[in-house]
Amino acid sequence: MRVTEVFIDANLLVLLVVGLVDRRLVGSHRRVRAFQPEDYDRLVEMIENDRKVFVTPNILTEASNLLESQDTRFLEKLRELIEFSQEITIASTTAAHNSGFTRLGLTDAGLLEVVSAKRPLITTDFALYRAALQKGEEAAFNFTYTQNL
Repeated sequence: MRVTEVFIDANLLVLLVVGLVDRRLVGSHRRVRAFQPEDYDRLVEMIENDRKVFVTPNILTEASNLLESQDTRFLEKLRELIEFSQEITIASTTAAHNSGFTRLGLTDAGLLEVVSAKRPLITTDFALYRAALQKGEEAAFNFTYTQNL
């Protein structure tokens, strides 16, 4: 990947937060059991080097809801990441009119409105990945492919 701006989905944002809090929790924390610490490392490699990470309010809301727990470290780390990310707002009416809305929901339909080859999406959601490819072959990257390396 040789782009300078990327969107990440809510699941990867949760992986990033959990890993930043404590890499050893990746694989055991209930929200990131599908991942291993090496997946966290790959994600960090993909978004470092001065790449701008873009999110939407809906992604942040989903991640916040997934991270809600007795351990406030996760939401504190999310707050830090919000400060360093670039937030793009998509009107819900716009997202609701996207053809992917009835299959994928509001958050993903909003992403489909803004992803592009210049600002691709990194996702673990295969249905979202396939839908994003409609915007061009380089508009999305399926993070799951890296998990088998």
